[in-house]
Amino acid sequence: MVFSSNLFLFLFLPFTLIGYYLIRKPYRNFFLLVMSMVFYASGEPGFIFIMAGLILFDYIMALLIDRFREQKKLRIMFMAICLAGNLGLLFTYKYLDFLIVNLNSMGFEIPLLNLLFPIGISFFTFQAMSYVIDVYRGSSEVRRNLLHVSLYIALFPQLIAGPVVRFKDIETQLAKRGINLKIFSEGVRRFLIGLCKKILLANNLALIADHAFGLPDGERSVIYAWLGAAAYALQILFDFSGYSDMAIGLGLMFGFRFPENFNYPYIAASVTEFWRRWHMTLGQWFRDYVYIPLGGSRVSSHGRLVFNLLVVWLLTGIWHGAGWNFIMWGMMYFILIAFEKLTGYPQRCKTAAAAAAYRVFTMLAVLAGWVLFRTEGIREAAGYGLSMLAVKGNPLICDYVIMSFRDYWLFLLAGLLCCTRLPAVLSAYIDSRGALWLRLGTNILRAGFYLFGFLWSVSYLVLGAHNPFIYFDF
Repeated sequence: MVFSSNLFLFLFLPFTLIGYYLIRKPYRNFFLLVMSMVFYASGEPGFIFIMAGLILFDYIMALLIDRFREQKKLRIMFMAICLAGNLGLLFTYKYLDFLIVNLNSMGFEIPLLNLLFPIGISFFTFQAMSYVIDVYRGSSEVRRNLLHVSLYIALFPQLIAGPVVRFKDIETQLAKRGINLKIFSEGVRRFLIGLCKKILLANNLALIADHAFGLPDGERSVIYAWLGAAAYALQILFDFSGYSDMAIGLGLMFGFRFPENFNYPYIAASVTEFWRRWHMTLGQWFRDYVYIPLGGSRVSSHGRLVFNLLVVWLLTGIWHGAGWNFIMWGMMYFILIAFEKLTGYPQRCKTAAAAAAYRVFTMLAVLAGWVLFRTEGIREAAGYGLSMLAVKGNPLICDYVIMSFRDYWLFLLAGLLCCTRLPAVLSAYIDSRGALWLRLGTNILRAGFYLFGFLWSVSYLVLGAHNPFIYFDF
């Protein structure tokens, strides 16, 4: 079940909200847990037992770590067992067949397992591990209430595609959380923004990207190749940030405050800044649980700094998918970020022109990264990239370019505009300094926009429009 579906919007969500607010407060967490399990089981019922087993395993590991806190060797042993269990589960379902394929390419004859991996496994295993790691470090107290641990890991708004919520982010909210009409209304508003991002922007931009990437290299014109890459860059932003907005909005409707996950990443002035703005909760997870424990940036040599960055970005690439293109994608960012760390760019840019040029370089690098991310393998990524550079004998322009701008100009323009702070800055200015009549008029327009956006989005759903979530694959 996805948030942008008629089943969720008109059956699951209304039933869950009504039930949650009708029952007494002591039973609300249990009700949310049950509905979260129903939500997860709607995709593949058998996977619910895997998640339930993981929850129980990590709950017990945290109790044992706390129980033997004064016995260092036992505490380390249980932490190691916990990491092995979580990472072993993730590896078996997501990466084992990839390893077998590569071994077979070297002459082995190992049969593939062809396991379907549980949806969202990369997200909920990381959340589960963060709880036990925080207990091990002493930064969070162990929870003996299994319901609280279960709800933290299985809570349906953030279960499948994040944000990656750490236990300390919501541990107090599991026991007690406040909700009022203002908070609930903000949750509805945030959900509607995410829904419009996903249905109206991401899904329509996907039609351009899918067609461009699906063409043979020689038939794809240079401009269409660039347009397809740009459309995919916008698609993945609004697909994933739209989901995060919906998750944050749903959390607010039930009294939870989830961390932000995106902060206008395409206005970044450097590659490092881009990753501080993109999928922020994943970046913070790797920073706190991998990069800093390795020594972070406060190390005695450049070699150690490079090694730390290599580990983080290798793991980041692998986390996103079992494929060499994802590994190469992670290595590309490792090289770029290591370059910035070691040289001090773009801070060393002394003029506005140099800073602007580096900003353009950053966006070109991000675009190249998305080509790697979108394609099925290194060879396909190279073919697409060469067609962008007119090396494949392809024409400069084709009819597809004209057709795309004719049919999707509104979505391209809206996508580019929403990548910037301009709408938010203009809205904030009107709210703080605008005349009374302007503020009232703007509020009426906002309400109309949300209603129109919702109805327009629903019309696409009723018509059965293209509607996958990219990050469900991870």
